[in-house]
Amino acid sequence: MVVAGIASIVLILGIAAILLFMNLPDANAFNARVERIFVENSNLTSQAEVKLLEILAQSGTAFSETLTSYRFVIFVLLVFATALLVAAVAFLVMLIALNRRMSRIEQKGIEVNSLMIAREQNLVYLNNFEFKLTAAAIETLSVLAEARLDDEVMSGAEIEAVISGRDASDCEEAAGATRIKRLRDSLGNQMISELLVKNIARQGYMLAIDKSVIRMV
Repeated sequence: MVVAGIASIVLILGIAAILLFMNLPDANAFNARVERIFVENSNLTSQAEVKLLEILAQSGTAFSETLTSYRFVIFVLLVFATALLVAAVAFLVMLIALNRRMSRIEQKGIEVNSLMIAREQNLVYLNNFEFKLTAAAIETLSVLAEARLDDEVMSGAEIEAVISGRDASDCEEAAGATRIKRLRDSLGNQMISELLVKNIARQGYMLAIDKSVIRMV
């Protein structure tokens, strides 16, 4: 479809250019008419008449040069219009492809090939990208990773309970939600953080990745 669209643009503008140049007057038309006047009126011998014909001949030459420059300008504008339309089609296709890719990412989540958590160094390696997190963010991510290994979804109160060492009934949901927010802020990239740490309505939080890629050191 992309190739067909670009080919159609080039073909349409090419046909338009051919028709336009075919219908433009001949650059030498004016000179030919002046020459015809010279031939058909050989009895014009006065100085004023000859001068007038010379002026007409010079005007014809100026007209010819002007029309030639117009042809070049029209050609440049047609080339420029073709380039702009081709670029517009290319950018449109790129936007469509990007939107489709973003839709697939939103549906599937982030495709994570490896997630390694180094708790002592407060480092996270996500697809070989290194993230330096705070100790609290590392604790939150570690709890989520351990829960993902057990196929569990944790509420905010449960996350807070595991980290603080208290009973879940004594912890507030908002405290765990605050830890999740700080973890997402530490990860930085909003798209990555929102899709990596999923919020399941009325259940809790979980990592939206395959548990087989998780490593903790």
